[in-house]
Amino acid sequence: MAYVGISGPSAADAAEVADAVEVARWAAAHGHVVLSGGLSGVMAAAADGAAQAGGVSVGLLPGSTREGAAAGLTVAIPTGLGEMRNALLVRASDVLVCVGGSWGTLSELALAVRTGVPVVALRTWLPRGEGVRVPGRVLEVGSAAEVCEVLGDHLSRSTP
Repeated sequence: MAYVGISGPSAADAAEVADAVEVARWAAAHGHVVLSGGLSGVMAAAADGAAQAGGVSVGLLPGSTREGAAAGLTVAIPTGLGEMRNALLVRASDVLVCVGGSWGTLSELALAVRTGVPVVALRTWLPRGEGVRVPGRVLEVGSAAEVCEVLGDHLSRSTP
């Protein structure tokens, strides 16, 4: 069993929501725990996908109460840390999947890169420009199906 972090915007579009549901459903169906920031958008979609597969989803909430937690979560943990909870999400994840882009998602991606957590990136923001190098542990893919394929390969080779 691995802990699969799913990161993405709270103001997600329909494609991002569908992709997050598919990835979380796959992760839960394969016995993995789904982690997210626990709120709306991609985070709620991840909780819903895990629930659809009968799996476990954990939301690390920014506030000091469970207010606003995604309905599909199995466990909602109020951290009282605001955006600093992003570091908890990354550190608790064996792999981080970034679906779509937002500043919070970018911060989680950056923290994952800095701490060595592998990242699978699906239509997310990545640093670009002269002198910017995205390390090999960030893998860009084009679909939720590819995310699931990469996760299956990675998680079968690693022992979290």
